[in-house]
Amino acid sequence: MKSNRNYPLLLSGQFLGAFGDNFLLAGILAPLTFLKNAGTITEQQVNGTNTTFSIVFFVPFILLAPLAGFLNDRMPKTSWLLGGNLVKILGTLIGFAGILAFPTEHNASMLWQIIGYTVVGVGACLYSPAKYGVLPEIVPAEKLVKANGVVEMLTLVAILGGLGGGAVLYDRTQSSTVCYAASLLLYIIATILNGAMTRTPHNTAARLANSLQTFFTHLSGLMSHRRIGRILLGCALFWLAGAFMRTNLHAWGISIFEGAGMKPEGITNERLALLKVGLILGIVIGSVSAGRMHQIGDLSKQWIYALGLAVGIALLGWLPGSVGFVIIVPILVVAGVMAGLLIVPLNASLQHETDHTALGKTIAVQNVVDYGGMLVGAGMLGVVTKMGWTAHQAFLALAVVVVLLTLGMKLSTRPNAQSG
Repeated sequence: MKSNRNYPLLLSGQFLGAFGDNFLLAGILAPLTFLKNAGTITEQQVNGTNTTFSIVFFVPFILLAPLAGFLNDRMPKTSWLLGGNLVKILGTLIGFAGILAFPTEHNASMLWQIIGYTVVGVGACLYSPAKYGVLPEIVPAEKLVKANGVVEMLTLVAILGGLGGGAVLYDRTQSSTVCYAASLLLYIIATILNGAMTRTPHNTAARLANSLQTFFTHLSGLMSHRRIGRILLGCALFWLAGAFMRTNLHAWGISIFEGAGMKPEGITNERLALLKVGLILGIVIGSVSAGRMHQIGDLSKQWIYALGLAVGIALLGWLPGSVGFVIIVPILVVAGVMAGLLIVPLNASLQHETDHTALGKTIAVQNVVDYGGMLVGAGMLGVVTKMGWTAHQAFLALAVVVVLLTLGMKLSTRPNAQSG
């Protein structure tokens, strides 16, 4: 009965929460498209601002991981599904206050929005271990791969819907105030849904005083374990590429439309969001397919999927917009499929093969590794952007990095070791 009640509430709540995260981000970044079209800022400045917001969202996952792990072990994970959303509401209110206080001063309001989105990142940091860690508590082990696939699929659909929804709303209203108000409503509904979940078990023996030492011991133990360590590195590789691609897609999309011959006034956030549909659709297909194609623990093909992702990224960097969307969009889909096939079996194996009594800390460790990968990805983009590289050149650089890291992990595997 508990599983029947909690699982759909988890899915609906986490969908709206992830939708809100990306809806808010789209509303914040949407003005950049019009500034670029007007010639007020450059492609590199578009990437620079995107990178800033990516980094401030990722940093809490690194700094607060021990606390997040402790809270999600000591208290029911359902409590932090609720608590994480409440913190997100606070962060949105901070950014909203900046917009209202400085309606015509872009730099001043942007500072408040950066602070606010950092707090939203704190909420997401507290929410994430609960979102994944609660799954083994509410679904049977034999359905864990499928459940992970569904959560991953809904998260990715939420990312697409949020980015698209925020882009469309800003294009229609030209108002950041409206975008913030809509984001607040999304978080409030998500909070209500997650708050309706039946409480799950918790570990009363967990103590905050021991949390930091325990966390790093847990981190060291997982990373030194040959199989689990490689699973974590595989997840980090996915998120490194994912963070780089998400951050670079804004400037790359503008370049693609320009290459296709579209006039600046025709390049809107709505059209840029539609261009991302292919990538997210592919990830959804790959995520769902992974649950059907692989039994839990089967990671034998992950290196192939990673190389397939690298090929897709390289083609995105190499091909200009003039080749047409009939070619560009299928490449986005294929890259997405490879990404979905890569990540879902890794997540399911990590949850299944680690100690369930410390799953909050395990997911917090995974967050550190994953968001460490995201920071590296965003940092890489920041570096090549500072060097004056275009968005296309940046994708080519990412493809090379993914190939090198994948082959490095593959070649370091012993003949009798299971591939990750």
